[in-house]
Amino acid sequence: MSALSNLKILDFSTLLPGPFGTLILADLGAQILRVEAPDRLDLTRELGEKDGNASYVHRYLNRSKKSIALDLKNSEAITVVKKLIAEYDVVIEQFRPGVMAKLGLSYDALKEINPKLVYCSLTGYGQTGAYKDRAGHDNNYLALSGIQDYSRRKNQAPVPAGIQIADVAGGSMHLVAGLLAAVIQRLETGVGQYIDISITDAAFTLNAMSAASYLGSNKETGAEEELLNGQQFYDYYETSDSRYFSIGGLEPKFRLGLCEALEIPHLTGMAMSQEIAEQQAFKEELKNIIKRKSFGYWQVFFQKLDLCVEPVLTLAEACSHQQIQDRNMVVNVGGIPQVASAINMSESKASYLFKGCDIGANNDILMNEFSFSQEEFNQLNIKGVFGTKKQEKL
Repeated sequence: MSALSNLKILDFSTLLPGPFGTLILADLGAQILRVEAPDRLDLTRELGEKDGNASYVHRYLNRSKKSIALDLKNSEAITVVKKLIAEYDVVIEQFRPGVMAKLGLSYDALKEINPKLVYCSLTGYGQTGAYKDRAGHDNNYLALSGIQDYSRRKNQAPVPAGIQIADVAGGSMHLVAGLLAAVIQRLETGVGQYIDISITDAAFTLNAMSAASYLGSNKETGAEEELLNGQQFYDYYETSDSRYFSIGGLEPKFRLGLCEALEIPHLTGMAMSQEIAEQQAFKEELKNIIKRKSFGYWQVFFQKLDLCVEPVLTLAEACSHQQIQDRNMVVNVGGIPQVASAINMSESKASYLFKGCDIGANNDILMNEFSFSQEEFNQLNIKGVFGTKKQEKL
């Protein structure tokens, strides 16, 4: 039995933040039913290389999730959703504020049907505030949160991150935490609740150490002005063949070990110094040393040394790395290698049922789980509830 096998979630979200959050929940066994617009394609279905008619990105983000196609502009579709709420008592939506209310699917409307409903709205800026109706993407949220300004080299422009930090570490993770907290509270009270998550709020909390320091001291930070953002030797170092190594041994034993391994005992005092100028001078010495040898040389050199020094791998190298393989972080789902769940539990294993499916692949769930008759199902189809309106046969 999976940890969340009794949790049923109606998922209206698209793109990355919501789907990544529900992927975590699905891997833990939650039953996810995606409500998809039949005439408005989720862009992740077209993003990157494809497996048949859908991208590998979609196949991954939406694995183990069923799909029902509903035209929410059709009043009959709204009636269907309201029937689903009796069974799927958790809702996740990612529309701009007010959209679900206009459709007649607000929290206030649906909790009248099921008071146990847990309803989570995930948006860029939340349901309140001056920016609530404003469009945005990951880099905008990182920009407004203050993260991007001090996460760059001095006198250089911010660099687009290779992953969507605000969307995932901010939005998705806070979605999962907030939703599960509400479900646990419901076990005690028997009552659901509404959850408002702003990706910008969530990204702002990722300033864990820097914001705490600034708010307490009123001392501003900036690019390469902190221990962990490039001011000192905790950094990335270029090799002779233009690859990179990360050196992060902050603790004294690692600094001493690094000096010993590199045979630079004369730099030990500099390495151990608390003076910023001394640390920066040590960093320059390390740059020169690492630059003299190739990536392959340093891989062999540091492999058996426990000094917080690791190679900067390509994604392909990471996928085949021994540690990733040892931890079974690549699994096969429906004939496709995919990233596994990072949550390992002793009493409930991760659940990988099937790869992301086609839009409306599970429309028949209405008959199989909700007692719609074949005739009722056919009428919904004729009325265009599942998409393009059908002409009734004479």
